[in-house]
Amino acid sequence: MALRRALSAAGRRWAQRRLSSAPGGDTIFAVSSGHGRCGVAVIRASGPGSRGALQTLTGRPEVPPPRVLALRRIRDPDTAETLDRGLVVWFPGPQSFTGEDCAELHVHGGPAVVSGVLRALGRLPGLRPAEPGEFTRRAFRRGKLDLTAAEGLGDLIRAETEAQRRQALRQMEGELGRLYQRWSETLTQALAHLEAYIDFSEDDNVEEEVLARVDATVRALEQEISAHLQDGRRGELLRGGVRAVIAGPPNVGKSSLLNLLCQRPAAIVSPVAGTTRDVVEVALNVGGYPLVLSDTAGLRHTTDPVEQEGVNRARDRLQHADLVLAVLDAAAVPAEPSGLGATLGSLLPPTAPPCILVLNKADLLREGGGALRDACARGAPLPPATLLSCKTGEGLDRLLELLARQLARLCGDPLAGSPSLTQSRHSLHLGDCAAALGRYGRERRRDLGLAAERLRLARRHLGRITGHVGAEDVLDIIFRDFCVGK
Repeated sequence: MALRRALSAAGRRWAQRRLSSAPGGDTIFAVSSGHGRCGVAVIRASGPGSRGALQTLTGRPEVPPPRVLALRRIRDPDTAETLDRGLVVWFPGPQSFTGEDCAELHVHGGPAVVSGVLRALGRLPGLRPAEPGEFTRRAFRRGKLDLTAAEGLGDLIRAETEAQRRQALRQMEGELGRLYQRWSETLTQALAHLEAYIDFSEDDNVEEEVLARVDATVRALEQEISAHLQDGRRGELLRGGVRAVIAGPPNVGKSSLLNLLCQRPAAIVSPVAGTTRDVVEVALNVGGYPLVLSDTAGLRHTTDPVEQEGVNRARDRLQHADLVLAVLDAAAVPAEPSGLGATLGSLLPPTAPPCILVLNKADLLREGGGALRDACARGAPLPPATLLSCKTGEGLDRLLELLARQLARLCGDPLAGSPSLTQSRHSLHLGDCAAALGRYGRERRRDLGLAAERLRLARRHLGRITGHVGAEDVLDIIFRDFCVGK
């Protein structure tokens, strides 16, 4: 008991001395490895009091060498009771994730161990629990990453498919930010040359060709940004998932198709037409691409007000879908392509998105449905089509192949070409930037001062994307969706 009291008193003295002498700013801590039972939990602290916290909890006046794991007994600072025996790491700033002094405790992931260590940290002076995303916000504040990289980090944490992971990792490593920074530097140089021309051209200190070079630079940049915006929303679709709608008349097997694709009874299946009234939505991973698939009510005229509401919701989903799986009864459609196309055309809106035609109930066809198989294989004018039996599973592999092909076309290869737009705010600011560059040409013929202001405005819009200009109004939105501990 005497030894425990002595250790406790020493721990309190170290805590008071180390934490009270730390420079300004508070120190935050949180579990960074996710919650729930696990083999190992990582508890992270960042801020000026991290070193003192590590010394206090390990009961040693020294910290391990930077970025070297060390086995330590972790103690309660008040009672000197051993909470766990685990690994600790010391990251002195600025060589850390946040740019501040950081410490990590790798402890056993049981709830009692984790909560005990968190309570011990919370009792130390100058330490407080972190808010969601606060570690990443501090990294941004200290220039460890820009806003596009921070968004990429958040997307990487939430990534559920291989393609999402590749895109998020590419953005987190700074490719998108470097592209926007290059454009910003080009604009800055053009603006500097234009202002030099305005200020000094009358003194013959600036060549006449400078203005022509500025004009050429602005035109080229406007074209590059406009081309970047015309990407078919590939990055946004990959980030949020392609929204696909299963549509068709009643009782053709739409709900059966949803259940077959997600391999569970997500939707009620019944031989009674009009069973599905509301939209049933599931998230799937098809070929490494995210798919948000919706089963909808059968499209028909009805006097039932509840079913009619379901039909209205189905048509609304069709209007906003990225992809349609049009399901028809293979035993009830014409076999020739023209008749099949007319049946499909009566089902979909005139401005329908890309479509895959699924001819279900192929097990009911006589003689294997040779004519329909030929029509599906022929292609145009029909969309990609396949025969399927939700009852036997025949044709599922072909449908998944068509789905993966369409998803790859919609989302693109996340590793090819320039990095894609992933956020609507990027599109908004880039659109405003391109508009300002377009107005530069008109202002240029009337007033060079107004033309220069257009370039300043365009540069501000680029800066808001990366956080180098006017980022305060978007910080909360970006970081609020991060988990605590990141």
